[in-house]
Amino acid sequence: MFKNQPKGLLPAALSNMGERFGYYIMNAVLVLFLCSKFGLSGDQSSLIYSFFYAGIYILSLVGGLIADKTQNYKGTIINGLIIMTAGYVVLSIPILATSENTSWLLAMTCVALFLIAFGNGLFKGNLQAIVGQLYDNPRYSAQRDSGFQIFYVFINIGGLVAPFVAPLLRSWWLNVHHMVYNADFPELCHKFLNGTMGADGMANLQAVAASAGHSAGELQAFCAEYLEVFNTGIHFSFIASVAAMLISLCIFLATKKQLPSPAARAKAEAQTYTAAEKQAMAKEIKQRMYALFAVLAIVIFFWFSFHQNGTSLSLFARDFVATDTIAPEIWQAVNPFFVIVLTPLVMLLFTSLSRRGREISTPKKIAIGMGLAGVAYLFLCIYCMVMGYPSGDEFRAMAATAKEGIKAGPWVLIALYFFLTVAELFISPLGLSFVSKVAPKHLQGLCQGLWLGATAVGNLLLWIGPLMYNKWPISYAWGVFLAVCVVSMVVMFGMVKWLERVTADAPASEALQSDEKDVI
Repeated sequence: MFKNQPKGLLPAALSNMGERFGYYIMNAVLVLFLCSKFGLSGDQSSLIYSFFYAGIYILSLVGGLIADKTQNYKGTIINGLIIMTAGYVVLSIPILATSENTSWLLAMTCVALFLIAFGNGLFKGNLQAIVGQLYDNPRYSAQRDSGFQIFYVFINIGGLVAPFVAPLLRSWWLNVHHMVYNADFPELCHKFLNGTMGADGMANLQAVAASAGHSAGELQAFCAEYLEVFNTGIHFSFIASVAAMLISLCIFLATKKQLPSPAARAKAEAQTYTAAEKQAMAKEIKQRMYALFAVLAIVIFFWFSFHQNGTSLSLFARDFVATDTIAPEIWQAVNPFFVIVLTPLVMLLFTSLSRRGREISTPKKIAIGMGLAGVAYLFLCIYCMVMGYPSGDEFRAMAATAKEGIKAGPWVLIALYFFLTVAELFISPLGLSFVSKVAPKHLQGLCQGLWLGATAVGNLLLWIGPLMYNKWPISYAWGVFLAVCVVSMVVMFGMVKWLERVTADAPASEALQSDEKDVI
């Protein structure tokens, strides 16, 4: 696999895989952790998650500016790993949340999330810039696409394995204390302790406590103990994230001499055009920027829909999917699994069509991707409508026996993530390809930053999903995402000819340069 690749690719990929492994451990449990730790609602937890997720992409712009200004990319990457590690250390401290300490403990948790987001911003884009520099050597330039595909696969290997770690550690710690995992227990315990428990919930809680050997008079002690044990198990998973960060840091420190610094090249590219040349290209640049902003406006709605996998879709897996043997966090491994399996097939499809003279343009692929995302939500909408599922709040208030009788099987989420992943493969890497094709050479950094900014805006809207999920019959919530995807697809198809013309107008050298970056 690494034949004819530069020797720095493997250590860079391993460094990134370790960081992604630690990140996805945390990401897999974050919303559910905030609910179980602090008794927050799904809406409140998802709002924090939305700002955290958006912060990662916004702070990537800050990380790029710092590296550009200091011209010390490797140092910026190292600082990012150290700051992320500090954030995970804070998250790993197992302090029981009580009514007396919840305010400052939740604030400390948010500070930890900021450290992780800021460290990620220092790390993410700058490591990718260094990987790109590896292929500036003419000896390896022809391998740029395959090299970045390898790099991308390593990212998803980390994402595939990580979601299994947190449930394993949590279940192990519950077993040590002779307790069992159930996704409903933390919410029931919080409602009992804060006095908001209804009659149905009380019956469910008493049944749970009785099965664990506790009488009705011991519910206070049972709830406090269960929450402490449950959340301590999650804190152990954050310790695993700390270990992953330290491994990445060690790999990078040991191999950084094999990696180049992009500083010299970035300075040279900034001087590519003279003032007269920039003036002559002003009209073309304006057209390209219009095209870029048009695509970014569409992509915002894709990330808004796609990244529901960490919010409303995660809540759906917890509430409506049978999780007796499969924890809801593990479903986040389905997407990276499909990325690893389907990427070669999608590449083969594009290659086959190109050989037959039926090549699909990048704008058209993005439009098709929006349609595929719509197919995913159409499937889920129809299924939930047929099953007659109520809102998330109403479902959780139902008796346990009634809920168990109508929960979905695992195949529902597998089918959903299949379509979402194919949509991702049509949009995420190809969107970056389009950005690099239309971006003027002296504005490449700014335009790539705008792509991350569009992702951040989409992430800032994530909280809307859980809000609809908890207040409406959930088929209505999925119907909204279906409508968003369909409208985006129609608008994108309406712009395809214009976007193709703008892309075709790019000079051949810039088009070639963009093709080389068409991966991450």
